[in-house]
Amino acid sequence: MSRIVLGVAGGIAAYKACELTRRFTEAGHEVTVVPTEAALRFVGSATWEALSGRPVHTGVFDDVPRVPHVALGKQAELVLVAPATADLLARAASGRADDLLTNILLTARCPVVFAPAMHTEMWLHPATVANVESLRSRGTVVIDPDSGRLTGSDTGPGRLPDPAELFAIAQSVLADPDTGRRAASRDLRGLRIVVSAGGTREHLDPVRFVGNASSGLMGWALARAAVLRGAEVRLVAANVSLPPPAGVTLEQVTSTEDLHQAMTRAAKDADLVVMAAAPADFTPADSQQTKIKKSSGTDRLRVELVQTTDILAGLVRDRTDQRQLIVGFAAETAADHGSLLQLGRDKLARKGCDLLVLNAVGHGKVFGQQTSEITLLTPAGAAAPVAGSKDMLAHEIWDEALRLRAER
Repeated sequence: MSRIVLGVAGGIAAYKACELTRRFTEAGHEVTVVPTEAALRFVGSATWEALSGRPVHTGVFDDVPRVPHVALGKQAELVLVAPATADLLARAASGRADDLLTNILLTARCPVVFAPAMHTEMWLHPATVANVESLRSRGTVVIDPDSGRLTGSDTGPGRLPDPAELFAIAQSVLADPDTGRRAASRDLRGLRIVVSAGGTREHLDPVRFVGNASSGLMGWALARAAVLRGAEVRLVAANVSLPPPAGVTLEQVTSTEDLHQAMTRAAKDADLVVMAAAPADFTPADSQQTKIKKSSGTDRLRVELVQTTDILAGLVRDRTDQRQLIVGFAAETAADHGSLLQLGRDKLARKGCDLLVLNAVGHGKVFGQQTSEITLLTPAGAAAPVAGSKDMLAHEIWDEALRLRAER
């Protein structure tokens, strides 16, 4: 259980913080909601108290003996402000302390995360841009807002990301404080990154397919981490129904051939390419145009399968920029770690990629799980296995990718 201060500024997106509060409490965290006076015009104190199970204070003179403006900041293990309005960002950047929330921001010694939400013109205004840069320069995490429908008929960047995405980012910062440092550093800024995710489907007929159990969670974690660290990210998703991480460009595909075509196009201008998707190795030789019916007198169906395109090897073969870094994944089953390593080394040699992320899969392992264990392989050797949440592991992968890129 962690102690979280959830700051809520006065924007229409304040209602989304209700779901965020529920997610934190259901995960076992102790949440203290600190709304600004303006936020209470959108969502009342009773709502926050009911969802968090804790009293709500907004002023520095509330519950004076406890000195909440100091105690809450010093005791918190994470301060998340969602939504963070242009006004709140400006006050935080200038070190103002004119309400309880800004006092807490000054006394907090834990990771601080801002999730901005405002109209596009306000987000792009030079003053807001400067305030965001100032906050980031101090080690604060400022999440780029999502693009989409705002209030009225307006659309564009400035939308508060989905609460599920904010929860995932908060969980990753809590699990590994280095996540905040990496996000604040923006060390992937200026890089164009392509990530594939999910599992392909090879249709036997209009309703049946050959597929696999890949959930896309690792690819989502990689995209989320890369955006946090400042990259321009294109996510090619094979049959993943999750809401996309804020700030990514999403392309949906179905089959291995679809994935091959999409990744080939996207990789042409990319600095880093990650094949985290699980493409099918085989596809039906003949896909039926109508539903295959049960036949009387037989209890078997014979299907001829042919090999699909080797996407990863093709990306390596066709790259024209030798500074481009290509990362592959290997999901293997093995009796022990030594056998697993050998399978990974063999695949690394066959594919020719620069970095291979190796993990052992099986029933209840990796696919669909929030955690995993990976071993990073390069032609120079293997690192020690690392276990943890997929969000944490995503940052480990980007750290290694940056190290390899710096050596080129």
